[in-house]
Amino acid sequence: MGDSSGSVSIDMEAMSLGGQEHLVETTYGPVCVAVCGDPDKPALITYPDVALNYMFSFQGLLFCPEASSLLLHNFCIYHISPIGHELGAPVIGVDAPLLSADDLADQIVEVLNYFGLGAVMCMGVTAGAYILTLFAMKYRQRVLGLILVSPLCQAPSWSEWLCNKVMSNLLYYYGMCGVVKELLLKRYFSKEVRGNAQVPESDIVQECRRLLCERQSTNVWRYLEAINGRVDLSEGLRKLQCRTLIFIGENSAYHSEAVHMTTKLDRRYGALVEVQGSGSLVTEEQPQAMVIPMEYFLMGYGLYRPTQSVSPRSPLSPTRISPELLSPENMGLKLKPIKTRLAL
Repeated sequence: MGDSSGSVSIDMEAMSLGGQEHLVETTYGPVCVAVCGDPDKPALITYPDVALNYMFSFQGLLFCPEASSLLLHNFCIYHISPIGHELGAPVIGVDAPLLSADDLADQIVEVLNYFGLGAVMCMGVTAGAYILTLFAMKYRQRVLGLILVSPLCQAPSWSEWLCNKVMSNLLYYYGMCGVVKELLLKRYFSKEVRGNAQVPESDIVQECRRLLCERQSTNVWRYLEAINGRVDLSEGLRKLQCRTLIFIGENSAYHSEAVHMTTKLDRRYGALVEVQGSGSLVTEEQPQAMVIPMEYFLMGYGLYRPTQSVSPRSPLSPTRISPELLSPENMGLKLKPIKTRLAL
């Protein structure tokens, strides 16, 4: 890919999202970051789920015209891939130490420092949402707000821990085999798009299956081990005073986890949007459902106001999002498939 001193080669898929890839050397190893947009704008960083990278976790959202216009108009996006998850990544050597979730959160600080970024907006999916929440708890001054999709915040349940261990062992000894792919697809998508004997898989599932075949199984195993060893963040969430917008698919395996997280957040700063007919990867299954809630969320920062002049590098407005703005009536008929649940 290149060295950490500057830009690296750009592949055609990165070009389709307007991204320029950089390889950033950190204390924990090299990490690939794809930068999309004007670097003079406020920064939005993203972090994907296990076995995914930004190409699949966020391309549905960024290919949605309304969402793409909203995000790229207001932000420069820095897509951070977990170590070894970028396209064409080599296998991480067996002698490289296993990283914990804390290590991955600490690595983000080094990425921000490399690009000269101050406080940033964060968007993460499932495991990536956990890493960014942990980052926000450890480095509060570096986070403006959180947009979390099907987030994790508790330690794994016994059933999740066991399922992850099965995947870990299969990845370690047999690679990205059929069983692992099916378990991961179930993690990401609702039954409706995964198909069955009568209904074929949707295009997004077929594309994801192809992507998984290209993953380096040892690298995926490392990320999965890190997230399976995560600790419970529930008690610290009340002190997390950055505003947090949570999306959860009603068919997500982590639905109860997202509801639990919302109840633990300070109700002044958190809101939950439930998206009907979607699994965990709302950004791919129902990206259009995220647009209006994100518009209201960004309004609370003084963004998405065309007439307002804001210095791109200055802190954004501290006024908080009003939970009433996320009511079905205020969100309009366009989002009828969405139910909202506010912090209890």
